[in-house]
Amino acid sequence: MSREDHTGHHPVGAPSTGHDHAHGAHISEGQAAHEHHRGSATVTEAGSPHRQDAHGGHDGHSGHGGHTGHVERFRRLFWIMLVLAIPVVAASAMFAMLLGYELPDATWSTWVSPVLGTVMFIWGGAPFLTGAAEELRAKRPGMMLLVALAITVAFVASWLATLGVVAHGLDFWWELALLIVIMLLGHWIEMRSLAQTSSALDSLAALLPDEAERVEGDAVVRVAPSDLTLDDVVLVRPGARVPADGAIIDGAAEMDESMVTGESRTVRRSAGDRVVAGTVATDSALRLRVTAVGDDTALAGIRRLVLEAQSSTSRAQRLADTAAALLFWFALGAAAVTAVVWSIAGQPDDAVIRTITVLVIACPHALGLAIPLVVSIATERAARGGILVKDRLALESMRTVSTVVFDKTGTLTKGQPTVTEVRPASGLDRDEILALAAAAEADSEHPLARAIVAAASDLHVPAAADFTSSPAVGVRARVGGRTVEVGGPNLLRERDVDELDGVEQWRAEGAIILHVLVDGRPAGALKLADEIREESRAAIRQLRHRGVDVVMITGDAEAVARTVAAEIGIDRVFAGVRPEDKSARVAELQREGGTVAMVGDGVNDAPALAQADVGIAIGAGTDVAIASAGVILASDDPRSVVSVIDLSAASYRKMKQNLWWAAGYNLIAVPLAAGVLAPIGFVMPMSVGAILMSVSTIVVALNAQLLRRLDLRPR
Repeated sequence: MSREDHTGHHPVGAPSTGHDHAHGAHISEGQAAHEHHRGSATVTEAGSPHRQDAHGGHDGHSGHGGHTGHVERFRRLFWIMLVLAIPVVAASAMFAMLLGYELPDATWSTWVSPVLGTVMFIWGGAPFLTGAAEELRAKRPGMMLLVALAITVAFVASWLATLGVVAHGLDFWWELALLIVIMLLGHWIEMRSLAQTSSALDSLAALLPDEAERVEGDAVVRVAPSDLTLDDVVLVRPGARVPADGAIIDGAAEMDESMVTGESRTVRRSAGDRVVAGTVATDSALRLRVTAVGDDTALAGIRRLVLEAQSSTSRAQRLADTAAALLFWFALGAAAVTAVVWSIAGQPDDAVIRTITVLVIACPHALGLAIPLVVSIATERAARGGILVKDRLALESMRTVSTVVFDKTGTLTKGQPTVTEVRPASGLDRDEILALAAAAEADSEHPLARAIVAAASDLHVPAAADFTSSPAVGVRARVGGRTVEVGGPNLLRERDVDELDGVEQWRAEGAIILHVLVDGRPAGALKLADEIREESRAAIRQLRHRGVDVVMITGDAEAVARTVAAEIGIDRVFAGVRPEDKSARVAELQREGGTVAMVGDGVNDAPALAQADVGIAIGAGTDVAIASAGVILASDDPRSVVSVIDLSAASYRKMKQNLWWAAGYNLIAVPLAAGVLAPIGFVMPMSVGAILMSVSTIVVALNAQLLRRLDLRPR
């Protein structure tokens, strides 16, 4: 039977029941050390949610394939079409007239534009023609159909003019060439932007080392990380990356966990602690036992969450899709009216020119790019800052949150006890009492014992012998020839001694109280409480500065809850709430009005996370967090909640700016292209309309890129 069986202490991570048996002390909710179990995740593809076939066809107008191969094909196609467009434009009689140069009299010069223009239409126009066919099959007209219609009309009209069937004034070869080149440029820019967004996924995969060092008996064998299995023991040398999720069994090191948490400071990890694949042991070697590999690692879970977020549809995206569909009908209606009016005016050639121009510049390319690019960049930027957006709608809603509900244990506090005060008996020294208690507890691994030992880490702790434990009473050991006992109120009753004066106030605050007896006499008392995170105070202060109400909810007693709330500046507290009742409290706040966000550790808080308008889980990769939260914080820093609100607000601003630019441009440009100002002598050329339309796309793309400058580091 192990020592822990004798003492009644439980190993680290066990429910908080063991030490209150051994010490007779009450342990509040979650004060025993807990650990998050990494959720299983399957990563299918690191790319944009909107995929594209080999010909460039689209499954929707709002996005394009994010694969590097697609970007490369569009880049290559753009440059080829640009080279072909130069002679097409240069050989155009209309273009020569505009610039004032003469074309050769040779017959071959009249066929340069038609031949090369046909090549451009078939080859360069293929992505748009294929996309239009898909939109027709899906009965969802959009941008691709408009582009295909514009280049097809221009192509047919130009050939008819070349063959003399219609007036030579309808020769649109140079406009057709420019339109295809400009549209390809816009698509290349869009796809490159989306590919850069998806690079976060590729960079996550690159965090794994090429080789892992597996310990096999007395030998160390180099293997690929994919060859590791559960319970393998691996060696991680100083400066090396962890090849798989695992628990440290030997050694201690400062770990660089910035790839998961976004926090640049290293974190000390030692035996018993869990580490994540891709993190770096900066200063010392470690041995760890593998607990998750492949798709079950936290890294794979993060990658999958980013991919899911990029493929989800938000309310703003649905608005953009609706606007694009309405713009299609608006463009067709405007084109029909333009054709009729100019025909009635007795100018059929101008009717065709104006109609084609309307169809060209009404293409909702920028509108289709406005929302998905912003959201994709936002989710990628969030992931790099340790914020995993599982549901785009959750990110979108965070800017409207009026109340944030924090679960106390493990969120505002560290979820583990710490010694906050030592009261020595008269004539004794505080450090001496703490050192004696740590010596007696040195052989225990329970959270309360570890807290005492940790508090005495800077002191000289003498060696102890003859360690014993009595369930529900306490522990005893021989230290320097004296008998030292540490325990709760049952220890005092059994020894028939009184507690020290002044500890009544600790009890009123709901703290854990352990008494220290030396040779049967009271020598001191220790106050232990769940340690408040230093970042919690800043998080509450920043939320209140933004006008957000903060509420704390906990299963702890009223006294404990009020003490913690007072320390960090929270006025409203729900105490003594059972896990299954937390969702009812969240619903109560929702009935009061406003948008409610719930922040919890994703274990006991699952119903409340699901009930809230936005669920935010602390600790990336937990099964319950993935199932019930829309936003997952990779770190335990509550200030990240403020970062989510800031990111939501910044993303919404970019969405509005892009929508106004894209839709507003079309609403103004289409009437000009139709010729509403023709009576005063102004008619927008088709080429100018095409150029302005692509400028709109470029502006939208560049505006979205500004989100990358947003600083999400907790402050």
